[in-house]
Amino acid sequence: MKKVLAMGLTLALAACFISSPALAADIDLAKKSTLETITKRGELRVGFDASYPPFELTDSKGRFVGFDIDVAKEMAKAMNVKFVPVNTAWDGIIPALVSKKFDLIISGMTVTQERNLSINFADPYIIVGQTILLNKKHEGEVTSYKDLNDPKYTVTSVLGTTGEQAIKRMIYKAKYKSFEEESEAALEVLNGKADAMVYDLPFCSQFMAKQGKGKMVFLDEAFTYEPLAWAIRKGDPDFLNWLNHFLRQLKNDGRYDKIYEKWITGTDWIHEVD
Repeated sequence: MKKVLAMGLTLALAACFISSPALAADIDLAKKSTLETITKRGELRVGFDASYPPFELTDSKGRFVGFDIDVAKEMAKAMNVKFVPVNTAWDGIIPALVSKKFDLIISGMTVTQERNLSINFADPYIIVGQTILLNKKHEGEVTSYKDLNDPKYTVTSVLGTTGEQAIKRMIYKAKYKSFEEESEAALEVLNGKADAMVYDLPFCSQFMAKQGKGKMVFLDEAFTYEPLAWAIRKGDPDFLNWLNHFLRQLKNDGRYDKIYEKWITGTDWIHEVD
C-alpha cells in the first residue's frame, strides 16, 4: 500500500512539474494579448476604410458612421474604453493591422483563405451574399430566390459578378439580362422592365434606401454565403475568444437587431450622409 501511495505521489508531483511550464506559457500569452493592451491604454483602436456604405462611411458633418462603426462603439463600451476610429486605405489595411497601427479590422472584410494565411478572423458577424431587389408588383408572390426560378420572370445583375453567377447557378430558368453598371440593372427593375435584381447586399440596401422606397421590395436575407468578419493579428486566442463571445451577446440581447434594422433594412440613415 505504501509503495502504491508513494508512486501516486511521485506521479502527481511529476505532473505538476510538467504542467508548470505550460501554465506559465499560458499566462505569458494572456499578458501579451491585445486585450491587455486595450484595457491598459483605455482605447480600442479600430481600423476601417470609410468607403463601403452602409458599413462605414462619412456623414455630412464629417463623422464616421455606419453599421460597423455602431458595432465597434458597442464593443468599446463593453470593454469600458474609448472608441478610436482609424480610417485606412483598403489596400494597406492588413499590413497596418499586422504592424499594430490599430487593434482590429472592422471594415466589411470578407473571409478568404488567402487572407486567413496572414491574419485571424472571428466568427462571421453578417453574411452579405446575394440579395434581391424586387419590383413591388410581386410583393407577397415572390419571397425568395427559389420563386424567381421560373421562365415568366426576368432577372437582372451585373456582368462578371457573383450576382450573375448566382443567377446562372440557382435561378437558371428565369430570363437573364446583364448590365455593365449596378444602377442600370436596378433601374430596370424599378421601371418595371424586369422583375428582380440579384446583387450584393450593401448595394441593394443603398439603392432601396435612396430610390426604392414604395416602389420595390428588398429581400435582404442573403442566399449565398459571403461572410464578413472582424480581423485580428495571429497568435492571440484570448482576444479571439472575447470577440466571439461579444458577438454572441450582441446578437442575443437585441443590440445587433437594432443596428441591422438601422443600416441594412432601414432607410433613415440616408439623411445622415446627404
